[in-house]
Amino acid sequence: MPDEENLVRSLSVDIAAPAERVWAVLTDLERYPQWNPYTVKVESSLRLGEPVHLYLPDPSRPGELLLVVEQLADFAPPRLLAWEMHATADNPDAARREQHIESTGPASCRYYTTDLFLGPTAPIVMKNHGAWVKQGFDAVALALKSRAEALQREALAAAPA
Repeated sequence: MPDEENLVRSLSVDIAAPAERVWAVLTDLERYPQWNPYTVKVESSLRLGEPVHLYLPDPSRPGELLLVVEQLADFAPPRLLAWEMHATADNPDAARREQHIESTGPASCRYYTTDLFLGPTAPIVMKNHGAWVKQGFDAVALALKSRAEALQREALAAAPA
């Protein structure tokens, strides 16, 4: 069981689109700038253990991006996408972000994301950044819902009758 004191969890959103469509949005990294307000750019091969370069709006320098480098930790289509930051000599912070998609029917699913801060700096990171991460994760959940549902409507409209 994760240490709840150092866990950030987004709101859960019900999405009127299949889990596979939501997964396709989450793994279409090139299009993140089109819909994702928190992780505005991602660069990764999406291969386990390889780097994930995350670009986030820097809360202390408006208009600038903060680069966070993590490693792909889990890739289980269409239900779990996770990356981790490991502590280093230069940076003692560590965390694991998980994005969960739960199928609720053939054309619907639920999404939420978590970030578990790890290691000795976890309480400090939670205190200093937890609210900002929560706000960003909630914005991602709502934006993902909007994007996936729009793509689902387009796909249904284009389907032969």
